[in-house]
Amino acid sequence: MSKKLAVLLATILLVISSFVISAAPAAAETYTVKMGSDSGLLKFEPDTLTIKAGDTVKWVNNKLAPHNVVFDSSKMDEAVATKMSHKNLVFSPGESYESTFDEPGEYTYYCEPHRGAGMVGKIIVK
Repeated sequence: MSKKLAVLLATILLVISSFVISAAPAAAETYTVKMGSDSGLLKFEPDTLTIKAGDTVKWVNNKLAPHNVVFDSSKMDEAVATKMSHKNLVFSPGESYESTFDEPGEYTYYCEPHRGAGMVGKIIVK
């Protein structure tokens, strides 16, 4: 009788452990936003990006430097905007900034030198 019980328990443990392994959470992703279009326009590409909480956005200097990423404190909490902003200018192609978004919401940002030219973007975190 104890041999049958041991086999039954082993089977139950195997089934339970297979559910735990297959239900592992999805890994966070990193998305790239170009600062400056491939054709040289003063814009972020893409200008709107939808991601999940926990994902990271990497802004990469593409063309027509200098650029930066400043979050708009008039559209979100000022402390969060200040913490997430990257005010230092990047000049060389390939230079980048990264931010991880842990809270759902909409995050509007701009490039300080080119805001007047319409270089603004938005991250939507689901």
